[in-house]
Amino acid sequence: MHDAIVPNMVLSSGARMPLIGFGTGYRHFDTATTYDTEEMLGRAMAEALDRGLVKSPGDIFITTKLWCTDAHPGLVLPALKKSLQRLGLEYVDLYLIHFPVRLKEGTEGSLDLKGKMLLFDINGTWEAMEESSKLGLAKSFGVSNFGTKKLCQLLLHATIPPAVNQKLRAYCREKGIHVSLWSPLGANGAPWGSLAVVERPVLKEIATVRGKTVAQVALRWIYEQGASVIVKSFNKERMKENLQILDWGLSQEDLDKIKLQIPQRRGFPGDDMFIFEDGPYKSLDELWDGDP
Repeated sequence: MHDAIVPNMVLSSGARMPLIGFGTGYRHFDTATTYDTEEMLGRAMAEALDRGLVKSPGDIFITTKLWCTDAHPGLVLPALKKSLQRLGLEYVDLYLIHFPVRLKEGTEGSLDLKGKMLLFDINGTWEAMEESSKLGLAKSFGVSNFGTKKLCQLLLHATIPPAVNQKLRAYCREKGIHVSLWSPLGANGAPWGSLAVVERPVLKEIATVRGKTVAQVALRWIYEQGASVIVKSFNKERMKENLQILDWGLSQEDLDKIKLQIPQRRGFPGDDMFIFEDGPYKSLDELWDGDP
């Protein structure tokens, strides 16, 4: 692939996480129950070990996620054990609650969630995550798509604070929670994806001046913010290019332009999936805690 040495971030749990990861490659793999890629990733890791491409499982960092149908205290441990079985591992490096949402069992893969959402027991679910930690089934735990109010509630009750959140830089920095950005280039091709990042004139301008791609400029900006990135490209050349962000930097002028001209917002709004008049979340403000 590429000989770049990807720096690690030390999480609050003490574990080291590579700052560049992919849903589809490299030494930091981001998967989830709902992606339906755990078993495939497990087979790929086994083959890499057999062929000597990887010396030991400890050389690979694996993240997977608890899906909403299992976001309940009594279901966390069985769900994690099933993920480990599919991955062929004794533990994962990082286990995340995918969304602050609970769905009725049997709704896996369904996009029509009306009448299928249940109240999410955030404290009880996190306690079950902590119990799984005591069993050694995951080195670190965290959350994904949590707003500030939900994180604050979790932190008030947590014995072990989340090590990672895949959102909210300023608040998480204050609380010692590492931020990981999933598909930060806009996920073009996904139902909720867009070209809002790669078509930005300011990024194109900086890329031209520096002889880089727009994606490299965007990823370098994220890297300089101290966040980690999970990029989901399947294209081999782009995967190589996405690693080539470590031996150069953006100027202060570049950083100021990006800050002024690109408003920060979440890529996945969730309004057509989780918002219902008769559901736990009746507005986007309730779901995302008013965060952009």
